[in-house]
Order: sequence, then C-alpha cells, then structure tokens
Amino acid sequence: MSAVNDTKFSSEVFFLTVIHGQEDVYLWISVPFCLMYVISIVGNSVILFIIKRDPSLHEPMYIFLSMLAVTDLGLSIATMPTTLGIFFLNSREISLDACFAQLFFIHSLTFIESSVLLLMAFDRFVAISNPLRYASILTLPRITKMGLVFVLRGVAVVFPLPFLLKRFRYCQANVLSHSYCLHQEVMKMACSDIRVNSIYGLFVTVSTVTLDLLLILLSYVMILKTVLNIASHAESVRALSTCVSHLSAVLLFYISGIGLSIVQRFGNSSSPLLQILMGYIYLLVPPM
Repeated sequence: MSAVNDTKFSSEVFFLTVIHGQEDVYLWISVPFCLMYVISIVGNSVILFIIKRDPSLHEPMYIFLSMLAVTDLGLSIATMPTTLGIFFLNSREISLDACFAQLFFIHSLTFIESSVLLLMAFDRFVAISNPLRYASILTLPRITKMGLVFVLRGVAVVFPLPFLLKRFRYCQANVLSHSYCLHQEVMKMACSDIRVNSIYGLFVTVSTVTLDLLLILLSYVMILKTVLNIASHAESVRALSTCVSHLSAVLLFYISGIGLSIVQRFGNSSSPLLQILMGYIYLLVPPM
C-alpha cells in the first residue's frame, strides 16, 4: 500500500495565497486588489440604485443589466473576505467546509452570470430583429421566469460539488495558488481518485457555459443577418452600437474563463504565474 494510503494524517485546512513567492510585496499588491473591489462594489451598487430610482429604466434591457450587477456584486463579495484577510490579517488558513462553501457560491454565481449574458444577448436579438413585438415578448413575468430558471440551473449543477469533494481525504500540503477556492484546484489536492469530479466538472462546464456561449454566438449571427438587411447604413450602425457593451462583457468573461479552464486542465507545464493571473482576471476583472 502506498505511503499516502498508510498515513493517518488528514488535513483539516487549506492554505490560500495571493501570488506565491511575492509575500514581501503583499502591501503593494493589495492596492490594485482593493481598488478593484471598491470599483466593483460601488460601481455595481450605483447601477442598481440608478435603475431602481429611474422609472424610465424599468425596461427589459436594464432589468437584465441589474441582474448582471447583482451577480457581479455576489462574485466580488464571495472572493473579497479571504483575499483581504491575507493582505491585512495574514490569515491564510481556511477550513475545508468554508472552502467548499466559497467554491459553491463562486461557481454558482459564475454560471448564473453566463446565463445573464445569454439573456442579454436574447434581449438584443429581440430588440433588433422584432422591435415592434419587443415589449410583448419580453414581459416582466416572462423575464422573472427566465431569470429564476437560470438561477436554479446554476445552483443545481454546482450543488453536488461540495459533497463530491467532502468524501475525499486531503493529506498533502494543500496550498492553493489563489486567495479563494475553485473546484478544479481543490480536487487536485485530494489523495484519492478524482475521475468522477473531473468528469462531472467537465459535464457541468459543457452543459452551462459552453452551451450559453454557443447560443450567444447564434444570437449574434441572427442579429448580424438582420442588420445586414437594413437598408439605411446609419440605422445599421445604430443597431450594432447597442450591442457593443454587451459584446465586450461577453468577450472578457468567456475568453478569460476558457483560458483559465484550459490552463488548469491541460497546462501542467505552463507558468504557475500564468494560472494565477488568469484566475484573478476571470473573477475580479468582469465585475469591475
């Protein structure tokens, strides 16, 4: 029997890091992190406040924007305590249960954000392709139902992950490369067979984020087809200009997410710093 199986030691904590090997400059690194959190929380809160106070903004487009702001607020709040705890309190330890809870919220909110970006693409498609029926198609009850379905989907697919991780024994150093817990990294700390987790994680990614991305691309193909049929060049440009901010959010979210997934699954020979930076770009930059 291997030494790992013989040992009776089982770690009860994980150790978080911000950027491994740069502990002596944590004070300087904390400045951009704090700025990102402040901008994310204040900025998204202001968006929600303005939409709530201005009745003219109680339209589908801005309702979806408020959903995105709430999701981004949740992502910032989910990662902020452990990150700032390392910077200001040098608190690197996190219990297994707390780690599993954090990754549950991070992954659930990530999948919900992907769904909201899909809903926003659908909103742009209806507004450009069928403007006369826009208000009748995207009614408030229908928006509420779609939002609820996608929230339930995000929670349901992530719900098994903490239980799948909890059955493992963790008897290594358990030093994580980020200041928060992610499923892909935590499962690699286990002294057990992680094939079930790996397969389920891949299934969840394909059935949520990948599917959402394909549907977003389909929406924009249909939007482009509609715009090309518009006779007036000025109207075509005006229609496409309403999609610019959404496209920017989509590109930033999916490119960083796909890059992180590829690096974590297949980039064993890649620079550890690259994995760390991709992780922070994926979770901290889109909310900001």
